[in-house]
Amino acid sequence: MRFDVFTLLPEVMHAYLGASVLGKAQEAGLLEVYLHNIRDYALDRHHTTDDEPYGGGGGMVMKPEPIFTAVESVLGEAINTTPILLLTPQGRVFRQEVAHELAVYERLALICGRYEGVDERVRQYLATDEISVGDYVLTGGELPALVVIDTIARLQSGVLGDDEATEKDSYSSGLLEHPHYTRPASFRGWDVPEVLLSGDHARIAAWRREQSLRRTLNRRPDLLETAELDKADRSLLVRMKKYTENNALEE
Repeated sequence: MRFDVFTLLPEVMHAYLGASVLGKAQEAGLLEVYLHNIRDYALDRHHTTDDEPYGGGGGMVMKPEPIFTAVESVLGEAINTTPILLLTPQGRVFRQEVAHELAVYERLALICGRYEGVDERVRQYLATDEISVGDYVLTGGELPALVVIDTIARLQSGVLGDDEATEKDSYSSGLLEHPHYTRPASFRGWDVPEVLLSGDHARIAAWRREQSLRRTLNRRPDLLETAELDKADRSLLVRMKKYTENNALEE
């Protein structure tokens, strides 16, 4: 899979992209990430990429010409088949299902904004989608771009080595993931749950599912509205809720 990232600060992204899973995936030819400096496509000798907003107000706005020129030059004819994502707090929230939706494409283009944002014509006539990584404002779109790349890359076959690994991640099934433990079995008097040491795979699977449901109920109950739940899951959730309510009444 190929990512084309359009940014004013490509240097801030190199370290993360070259390390760990993403670095190994690129070395193995499973992933391609190209960083394009928007400033290189500016039309004047000063390489100007921003200007004052029409109508007044604080801050600067990224000019449309360098962004359009950069994206059109790099994508060429592929511009008609490549999703062009504008990273912006005004976009749709990036969730695991959105990652799965985008992971089917062979190529994605990501535009990183800066300053007060980009000229509205980039949003209207160039970007095909707008993505937000959360309800907060960052200095620029570089961190969100890394989040998007990392999340989608994990879904590509071979990137993690074990293609089933992503199926067990939090949010993949609509639930938060169960707790994890490793050696030593006892640390400062805190012991690993006995069931995980039992070797009984059926019991372990049941325990993990219960813990996943419990953790989701306690921390992100909103996820249960769209999670993939069977009859046993729903029955267990009812018992958990009753137990919580009874304990609250006793207190």
